[in-house]
Amino acid sequence: MRELMISLVLMTVLSACGSPQEKSVRVAMETGKGEIVVELYPDKAPVTVANFLKYVDGGHYDGARFYRTTRPDNDPMIEVIQGGVWPVHEEDFEAPFPNIAHETTAMTGLSHIDGALSMARNEPGTASSEFFISVGANPELDFGGERNPDGQGFAVFGQVVEGLDVVRAINAAPTDDGEGFEGQLLTEPVIITTMSRR
Repeated sequence: MRELMISLVLMTVLSACGSPQEKSVRVAMETGKGEIVVELYPDKAPVTVANFLKYVDGGHYDGARFYRTTRPDNDPMIEVIQGGVWPVHEEDFEAPFPNIAHETTAMTGLSHIDGALSMARNEPGTASSEFFISVGANPELDFGGERNPDGQGFAVFGQVVEGLDVVRAINAAPTDDGEGFEGQLLTEPVIITTMSRR
């Protein structure tokens, strides 16, 4: 009987956390422009998905925002919307959790197709809380792409399955200049009111 109770507790914990064996997990982002639903791939990008779900399950993305958009008029190479908990222009910002190992697209077999969900970073292994969604295909962001001199690309870990129209509306919103982000910062950031598993 004791063994049965332990097994049931372990199954409940694994179910709540999301194990790497799961094929996918869905998360809904409620934003000021509508809902975006993403499907995460813990079987392909377990480190990145586990990190993202820590932020989701802990409520860290509730009240976060999309604050950056790139498109042909302000970036000739890529088209994305970027969001997270970073207070724009705060140089000494520290994310709530440590940085994570970099899972390249060569490792995961994923790529920056239209609606791909990926982690923002500086050097490889510096991704933490900030993420972006690809608008259209952005192969320059994959492993071996030309966006970063290191050639390691960015870590895709999910895909928009509902709300691409919301993503495109955010991408098309007016922008202003900002240090290091010429013409890319949204004039009015789009608030993520809640983010939770579906």
